[in-house]
Amino acid sequence: MSIDTTQTAPRPTPPTAPASASQAVSTQIESRRRDLASSAFQLMLIASLMIVLAALLATLASVAPGGLEVLRSRGVADFIQRPFSIRPQQTGVYQGIVGTVTSALIVTLVAFPLGLASAIWIEEYAGDTRISRLINVVIRNLAGVPAIVYGLLGYAIFVAGPFKSITGGRSVLSAGLTLSVLVLPIVIITSAEAIRAVPSSLRDGGYAMGATRWQVTRTLVLPNAIGGILTGTILGLARALGEAAPLILIGAKQSGFSAGNWGDLTGDFTALPVLISDWPTRPVSQWDGVTQALILVTLVIILGINAAGIVLRNRFTDKD
Repeated sequence: MSIDTTQTAPRPTPPTAPASASQAVSTQIESRRRDLASSAFQLMLIASLMIVLAALLATLASVAPGGLEVLRSRGVADFIQRPFSIRPQQTGVYQGIVGTVTSALIVTLVAFPLGLASAIWIEEYAGDTRISRLINVVIRNLAGVPAIVYGLLGYAIFVAGPFKSITGGRSVLSAGLTLSVLVLPIVIITSAEAIRAVPSSLRDGGYAMGATRWQVTRTLVLPNAIGGILTGTILGLARALGEAAPLILIGAKQSGFSAGNWGDLTGDFTALPVLISDWPTRPVSQWDGVTQALILVTLVIILGINAAGIVLRNRFTDKD
């Protein structure tokens, strides 16, 4: 009897997909989902931009014919250099331009450094404590407070309050300080977000080289966050230049005064948004054209100030 000593060859097992392949497929599916979400978000941003541009174009289409006719017949220089008059054929916007530009300068000189200093303290020095979190919540809530509330606050502090002897009461200085308080939360929030977006590795590298906290903040953090900081300043300034309710509460004149010259910080004043809110209430047949011209001048000035801020931001960004 013979014994078969040959071994039966094992059957080949079917190849199984490696775990890395399934992970790659799952990652690809997730990336497609993220791409779809990103595309949808970009479409929403583009749609929002188109809506804003459509509103701006509609405004220009409604005011451009009458406004350009007044500016052509009277001349741009005559319209912007004449003071206010009760006669629509002779009135101008000189005092409104002075008040608006002066308020913008005050807001820039007050809100920007205070907002930046507050953001630096919150992000670089305060740490994650209960007090810092409470301050953050308060600042974000203040950013949504209606402008008229800030007008009441400005009246209580700068017009009839402890700073009346400095501001002169109802003055462009009081208006500028009130608008600075109004936009300060916006400047703080946007500046803090820009500082927070700076990679922590830059800070760690600075500390590893023996730099102090202020040296790291000044030489590494702020240069990389300046673009976002200036963007927040521009947004805050744009809001301040378009507000009329706080200025009316502060005491901006709507008619019947001859003051409001450059450098007069404590005298009577007015601003372009206040004139825009007042002139349409006058007889339409006489004031319609000059009101449309006023709106065009206001748009040009506000867009010009914002454009200057954008150019300054881009210059700092390119320099860095």
